[in-house]
Amino acid sequence: MDKFTTLEGVAAPLKIINVDTDMIIPKQYLKTIKRTGLGKGLFSEQRYKDDGSENPDFVLNQPAYRSAKVLVAGDNFGCGSSREHAPWALLDFGIRCVISTSFGDIFYNNCFKNGILPIRVSQEDLDKLFDDAERGANATLTIDLPNQEIRGPDGGKVKFEIDPFRKHCLINGLDDIGLTMEKKSSIDAYESKLKERAWA
Repeated sequence: MDKFTTLEGVAAPLKIINVDTDMIIPKQYLKTIKRTGLGKGLFSEQRYKDDGSENPDFVLNQPAYRSAKVLVAGDNFGCGSSREHAPWALLDFGIRCVISTSFGDIFYNNCFKNGILPIRVSQEDLDKLFDDAERGANATLTIDLPNQEIRGPDGGKVKFEIDPFRKHCLINGLDDIGLTMEKKSSIDAYESKLKERAWA
């Protein structure tokens, strides 16, 4: 998993509440177990018309936001089913951070396991970040995880809270496998002891 320390990039405003995981990545994209290639399906029912052409009104199709690294979204983002493909699709598109007032619990947990930082902020702070994000190509936000703050294009700052363990994992690029491998020497020592006990 890629480390997450400081992220600077364009923030796309998605002023929709209750965005569920089916909207993030529709069911027809769930046939794969690969984490790559899902970016094309991200919000596909909003991004594409019935004939397959792009919907120019959808935020991620607008020139200023095609390379967005941050998504500023409405309340209750990532609700619905538990599909892990949702954070995979965001990551494959290039989004490493999602900011909202609240998240679906399973989606929230899946983000951390896949190197995406979900940030909860107050409605007042979200409104400020929406204002920043609506500046198009000038909507650059800096997400500073070590200092737990979001810096806007005008120098404004929004502080955020994060669980210390999850912060440690993101900064060090540790997913569940990485955490296990940190204990490799202890695991190896235990397995060596087992070999000495033929009955075990």
